[in-house]
Amino acid sequence: MLRASTSTISRLARLSNTRIIRSNNPPRAKFTMSVPDQHIYPHATGIAAKTVEQHQEPQDLVFYSGWFCPFVQRAWIALEERGIPYQYKEVNPYKKEKHFLDINPKGLVPAIEYKGKALYESLILCEFFEDAFPEYKPRLLPDDPFDRAYVRLWVDHVAKQIVPAFMRTVMAQEPEKQKENLEEYYKALRTLTDKVKGPYFLGEQFSLVDVALAPWVVRDYIIAENRGYSREAAGEKWKAYAEKIETRESVLRTKSDKEHYAEIYARYLRNEAQSEAAKAMRAGRPF
Repeated sequence: MLRASTSTISRLARLSNTRIIRSNNPPRAKFTMSVPDQHIYPHATGIAAKTVEQHQEPQDLVFYSGWFCPFVQRAWIALEERGIPYQYKEVNPYKKEKHFLDINPKGLVPAIEYKGKALYESLILCEFFEDAFPEYKPRLLPDDPFDRAYVRLWVDHVAKQIVPAFMRTVMAQEPEKQKENLEEYYKALRTLTDKVKGPYFLGEQFSLVDVALAPWVVRDYIIAENRGYSREAAGEKWKAYAEKIETRESVLRTKSDKEHYAEIYARYLRNEAQSEAAKAMRAGRPF
């Protein structure tokens, strides 16, 4: 069970960004807000760092990644799960270089170059991997047309219900709003869990539904430590399913050390993050 504790993220979430401006005048403290997301830890750590090391050789598929990003982890899990050859390139999307903007005008990760052509958006990339590399197994979409559509239906639920509810729970500042958003998150999880065959969504087959959801399972300790969430409260079936997902080898191979997520998610917990997803949530737009 995840514990609600005085974690690194919790402590950072309560801190303000301050710096001392020195001059010839009498010293005084000046409080300023930086563009925080530019100062991200520069590379993957832990098991994920070892995965990166194994994917430095040139390949037809170049994977532009940000180790910290849950949307990146979706596509990365799909690559690792299926054993598709790729070259990993780390990008800080808040310091946008021209070549990366040529690949993705939105300036967001994940993105790929495949034989000189560019694509982006995590779920689109996952489906592209299915189509472009049919010889690599296991597949994440079933062969049967109905079953493929059924998986896409529940991937849509993850994208439009579960992920936004998670983000709203993290970013809410008023206790009542936090509680309201958490209940919305539980409801979205239970709706999905009712359809889980176990141990994964489709049963023994690890599918795109599990991939789409996995990065937020990995990060749910954030709302456990700061918003009162527990897997048990979502139901024992959810708890078992979440534990199965987070211990999948492809998920572990794309996960950095927890301590380096702390500063990033502290910004979200204070509703100060400047990512496109955070901006969309504040504006009430889909992302």
